[in-house]
Amino acid sequence: MDRPAALARAPAEAEALTGERVYPDARPDAQAGAGPPPRRPPAFYSSVFAQMEEVGWERLVSATGDDGVSCLTFRVVDEQGRNHLLEITLPIGYPSSSPSIAADVPYLPKIQWSNRSKLKDVLSQFQEHLKALQAFWCTMDDIDKVLCVVDPTKPTYAMSHRRIALGDDCYILLNVAARKPSSLPECRFLGTDGKLDRLIMNWKKNRRKWDASKKFHENLATVLDFALPAPPSVSNIADDEQADCGICYAKHLPVDDEFGTHSGCSTDYSCENPSCSRAFHSICLRDWLRTITTTRQSFDVLFGNCPYCSEPVAVKITDR
Repeated sequence: MDRPAALARAPAEAEALTGERVYPDARPDAQAGAGPPPRRPPAFYSSVFAQMEEVGWERLVSATGDDGVSCLTFRVVDEQGRNHLLEITLPIGYPSSSPSIAADVPYLPKIQWSNRSKLKDVLSQFQEHLKALQAFWCTMDDIDKVLCVVDPTKPTYAMSHRRIALGDDCYILLNVAARKPSSLPECRFLGTDGKLDRLIMNWKKNRRKWDASKKFHENLATVLDFALPAPPSVSNIADDEQADCGICYAKHLPVDDEFGTHSGCSTDYSCENPSCSRAFHSICLRDWLRTITTTRQSFDVLFGNCPYCSEPVAVKITDR
């Protein structure tokens, strides 16, 4: 079974029997006998810094852990322009021991490692892994844009499930296979039994009509023999709702000298992702981006990710 990225790390503390945690001996004599934690040789740091230079400092998002280099997070952009964060943890035996990785993907690649391998090799293998996942993400994008998805409201790249409204308080919960996204998905119907009977019967009768060469939503409509509801169009949303800032939840900024020329202004920035299009006050987005550690600044522009869909956003730094 594929492990989700969030579960890829080894546990920090040893486990005994199921449900039973091993606690360290707190006695002074026991602590004294344990000795200090192992230290890395100086050559480790010079080697890691050289490898980070080789990868490119502009791709480094954060460096944490012991002495700030044992846990490195890099930004990786796939061929469709999606931004991904790859966390690489270097074990005490690095580079003889293989590093571990974590990322927001449905399943992680198995890193091929040798004594001659470097950080750039890990990023290169992860980049290849992202290529293999493009069909999956394109399928999920198609579902989110064309069908009436009610959950999750803020999907991550690792999520392979969608709950879709079918009308009359009926829903279908789909789990798309990340390795074979064009294949028939696993499904579960939710709602009133009497209203679901026909849909369940159609699914069982027509599931062999699923055609991997067709788009996902077309196959779903064929198998269910049902006209699938479309998602609410952004253009159909009331102007007042659409204009509310996604950060301060107000249409207009307060009339206050503190906001300078922005005083009393309405939202003036929208996420460029068509499936999001969330509106913001640029001043609110700027202040929010400044609180996020992954935000980058180039000259007078802040670069970060939309708080709703995680797609890239950029806002100019201006005086209030």
